[in-house]
Order: sequence, then C-alpha cells, then structure tokens
Amino acid sequence: MDVALPAEGRRRVVIENLRPRIEDGRFPVKRIVHDPLTVEVDIFADGHDLLVCLLRYRPDDHSPWQEKPLEPLGNDVWRADLTIDRIGIWQFTAVAWVDHFATWRYELTKRAAAGQELTVEFMIGAQLIDGATKRAEKATPAEAELLRNVTKQLRDEKLNSAARVEIALAWPLEQTMLRFADRSLATEHPVQEITVDRPRARFSSWYELFPRSCGVDATTHGTFRDVIARLPRLAEMGFDILYMPPIHPVGDAFRKGKNNNPSAVPGDVGSPWGIGNKTGGHKAIHSQLETLDDFRAFREAAESLGIELALDIAFQCSPDHPYVREHESWFRKRPDGTIQYAENPPKKYQDIYPFDFETNAWPQLWHELKSIFDYWIAEGVRVFRVDNPHTKAFPFWEWAIPAIKRKHPDVLFLSEAFTRPKVKYRLAKLGFSQSYTYFTWRTEKKELIEYLTEVTTPPVNQFFRPNFWPNTPDILHGFLQNGGRPAFVIRLVLAAMSAANYGIYGPAYELCERVPREPGSEEYLNSEKYELKAWEWDRPDSLRGLIASLNRLRREHPALQRDETLRFHPIDNDQLLAFTKHSSDGSDIVLTVLSLDPFAPRAGRLELDLAKLPRVLPAKQTVTDMLSGQTFEWDGPRAYVALDPERPAQVFVLPV
Repeated sequence: MDVALPAEGRRRVVIENLRPRIEDGRFPVKRIVHDPLTVEVDIFADGHDLLVCLLRYRPDDHSPWQEKPLEPLGNDVWRADLTIDRIGIWQFTAVAWVDHFATWRYELTKRAAAGQELTVEFMIGAQLIDGATKRAEKATPAEAELLRNVTKQLRDEKLNSAARVEIALAWPLEQTMLRFADRSLATEHPVQEITVDRPRARFSSWYELFPRSCGVDATTHGTFRDVIARLPRLAEMGFDILYMPPIHPVGDAFRKGKNNNPSAVPGDVGSPWGIGNKTGGHKAIHSQLETLDDFRAFREAAESLGIELALDIAFQCSPDHPYVREHESWFRKRPDGTIQYAENPPKKYQDIYPFDFETNAWPQLWHELKSIFDYWIAEGVRVFRVDNPHTKAFPFWEWAIPAIKRKHPDVLFLSEAFTRPKVKYRLAKLGFSQSYTYFTWRTEKKELIEYLTEVTTPPVNQFFRPNFWPNTPDILHGFLQNGGRPAFVIRLVLAAMSAANYGIYGPAYELCERVPREPGSEEYLNSEKYELKAWEWDRPDSLRGLIASLNRLRREHPALQRDETLRFHPIDNDQLLAFTKHSSDGSDIVLTVLSLDPFAPRAGRLELDLAKLPRVLPAKQTVTDMLSGQTFEWDGPRAYVALDPERPAQVFVLPV
C-alpha cells in the first residue's frame, strides 16, 4: 500500500527544541512582568539556502502577532531575548522559511567577485522582486512602486553590472523584501504559552494568623476589627501578605474538640477547615468574625499598609454545609447510604466531607467551585492559599486556574501540597503561582544544598516557585521542638535569606512555640486549629525584632528578591552553610553564613567561589554583619567564621 503524501511537501525548514518549554509545550513557562525571557530554538534546512528566522509573540487574546529576529548562535541554534511588559497569559513561537532573495544576493556577491557574467542572475532577482511587488500592492502602494523601480533597473541592460549589483545590495531593498516575503512555505513551531505574573508572585513575605485568636482573651472570639488593630504591627515587621485560615461558618456536626478530640464540648470552636453550617458555606463569613462589610473594611485597612489578604480555599465541607443538602451527588456515598468522610489512616476527619471529582455531575461541581474564587475576587481578594490541591482532580485545576487568570491576570495561587515530588511539580505546571516545599524537613547541609539547588535552577524553576515555611499550624518539626530559640532563629534566617517567597505561622513562630501534642508528633499541643489562643504578642523573648530586620533586608536588597541566583560556597564545617544571592545586574550581592547546630559553637574557613559571583571582589574587604553590626576584615574571598547558638547567623552585603 502506498503511503499518502504529506499535505505540503515543499516546507523545507525544520524547527525543533524550542526552549524554555515544559513537557513539550503542554504547560506554560512562568516569568515576572518586565523580566527577560531568553528563547532558544534549533532551526535548519536541507542544502545551503539562507533562512529567515523570527520569534513571534502576543497576548493570548488573539491580538496580532509581534515579531523580532532570531539571531544565529552557530550549530543551527538561534536565540532572541524578549521582555514582556504586561501581566497575563502570552503565546510565543518560532517561524522560519527559506529566504530565496537573501540567498540570491549572497550568491550574486560571490559571482560578482569572481567576475562571472550576471545577466541571468539579474533576471532571477527581478523575478523574486516581482513576487514581493504583488504582495506589497495590497498593503503599501508606495513600497510596491519602490520595488517596481528596482526591478526596472535590474533589467536595464544599459546599466553596467556593478551598478546593478549595488542596487541589489541596498539596505532599504533588503528590509522591504523581508516585509513582503513569501511565507507560503514557512514552517511554524507549535505555540508555547507563558504565564506572566506581577512581581509579588516572585517576592513575598507571608504571615499566617487566625483572626479568631485576636480577641482580648482566650474566651473571646476575635473579629475582623480586632485583626485591624494588629495590622500596624505586621506592617512594622515587613510582611506584605496576611494569610488567614478559612473565615467561613464552622460546621456543628462532628465538630472537633480541643487537641483534635473527636467529641466537642459546649464552647469548642472547631476546626476552620470544617466549612459550612446552616448559615452558609464557602461564600459566607463566620458570624463571630462579623459581616461582609467588616471584611471589606479589614481588606481596605490592610491594603492601606501595603498588606494583601490571602484567603484559604479549602474545597471540602462539613456534614451540615448547604452543599451536602442541596447537591448530594457531589459527594461519595458508602454502601450503607452515608457519605464518606475524609480519612488519612490512621487519622479520621469526621467533620469533613471531600468532594467526589468522579461524580457524574462534575461539570456543575467544577463551575460551582470556580465560582467561589470568582466571589472573593469580586470582593477584592487577589491571593489564595489553596488547601490540599493534590487531593482534587488535576483536570479541574488545569481548567480553573487559566480561566481565572485570563480574566484576572493579577490573581496568585499558593499550592499547599505536601505530597510526592511529581505531584507537587504537576500542580505548579497546572498554574499555581507559588508552592509549598519540603524545606520544612530539610535540615542537614547536604540535603539543603541539593534541594534548594533543585528548586531554584532549570528545569524546575521554569514552572515552580518555592515558598519556604519553617512551620505551619500542622507542622512543628522536630528541629524546632528540640533546638529551642536558636533553632527558630536558624530556620527563620535560612528561609528568609534563601527564598524570595517565605512565610511563617506567625504568633507561634514569633514566640518559639515548640511543645508537641505527644512525643514523635508534629502536631502542636493545644493547637490553634481547634481552640482560641491568647498570644502574648509583646513578650520580651519574641523574635519580632529579628523578623523585622530580615524583612527590611529583603525589601532593601534586590538580590534577595529572586531565586535563580542562589549559589552555595565551600566552608569546611559540615554544620556551617554559606550561600550568596545577587541582583540581576550583579551590583547587589548578599552573603549568608549560617550554623545548622542550635546547641554548640561552630567555626570554619569560608572560601567564596568567585566563579559563582557576578563581579570581581576587592582584594581586601571590610564587611559588616547586617544582623549584629559587627565589622570584619576579610582577605579577598577567604574568611574565618565563628558562630554560636546565641548568634547562629551572619548576613553580609559584599562591597563593590
């Protein structure tokens, strides 16, 4: 049987390996507005004809394509740098074709230099220009007339060959022929998308706070107006995102008691993640937090101080959520007719019903879940922390997040997914702007270097933006439990200096809360997830001052506002870690030296790897620790470093 011919067999150019590219173009790469995007691609054709190779790009709204030349790097690799000046979803691709006119001019030059007879060559050139003239007539008659004059001169045998060669090589002719080139046999690479976010997607400092614990004491439920009174304190510490657990009504059925007790007693407030009761669900506000008008006042007060609110989106329901009554088919039933509650054996969450993403009513479920985002976006919220997105169907996120960002490109999504690496990375590819990481469980020098390098270098950093959290309401790591206040300082400095995005579960971290529910557990004793807390906000041993200093450094130094320049440097002690970050132009370099030992003094010789720095350092350096104010004299890239549990970290701005 004969094999069918291709639809068009005359396309001679091959375009392959367009990069950056995620999973052969299925998912967008990510950039921040005004950051450069370097595109490389392999382009070649049979024979020796010259090629036209262009980068094409446009917003994903069917706007006209914009184009810029791809420059050859050699070995059939082409490159162009692109800076996108508007947030949103964009498209880019490469297009190329055989440039018969440029090839003709190149060969004409060689034939003329060799003294060959050129009459036929001038006829070939005139024919090529005739084709462009017809295309120009439909667009710009003036340029069509210019081309007609050129062909007339090329065919004018009264002009000598040298004059006609000069006409053929004129720069205006080259540009006009390119504008009206024959693209009918051009090859175009499949289109690649790029998500362009606002700067806060790359650089943010998060503070997690339970509004209900902002009351006057542990028996009084806090309100939004109580949180407003705390906002100046957060602003002084330098946080720009205030994240709150769900603010919705808490379910009554199977409400959890203190310390996750399956039986609540009167007065127990339950878990905020057990969402919904007879007063409403995901679009309602807990009555003790007050009203929607109070929420609006809260948001406006935060924004006036440069703080954005991040809402928790937890797609799950308490047994008495209105959805359970109105849309029973959205939940999975057991053979006895009861709805399956959430479990993570041996843990049981009787107060939570997960949605069934295999329901036959999945289209209605998807639209309703997306409408929750839409509702809060309409209320001015632009940042969402999504609870356990890895337990919801991937196709839902692949549909919902781009749909939201096409209409609201400034919206950011943080993925709270402590799950397997491939699942975590898949969620980032599906559209999450930032992602929780394994940072919390990386405490040894070798694993820290390996993991932090992984998440800040290609290919991972083309789609994954890490957000480092040393603690959360669910996670009190053993390092913090056992290491005392020095451990909290170590992990805070490490998170804030190594990651452009970081966060803390605020009051608990400030006050070094470190008592687990039981030995071997990462749960807090008397967890705020199940009860009101009365925090001693102004306790003298608070880390508030250190937090403010670190966040001030982060704001003042562009080096700390990006991740791709993170570099580790040799230091001859396995309990000491040294790393630098630098600004995109190399003018700002910040060095952090950190002890990983909260119990004993540590010392070692630091040798900065000059190949990892963007500029040459002075032969002699006077450096100041930005945390203590101490000054040191260094011999070029070499230094002796001594740290102890009282001062386990130093941060230096390297001199110019």
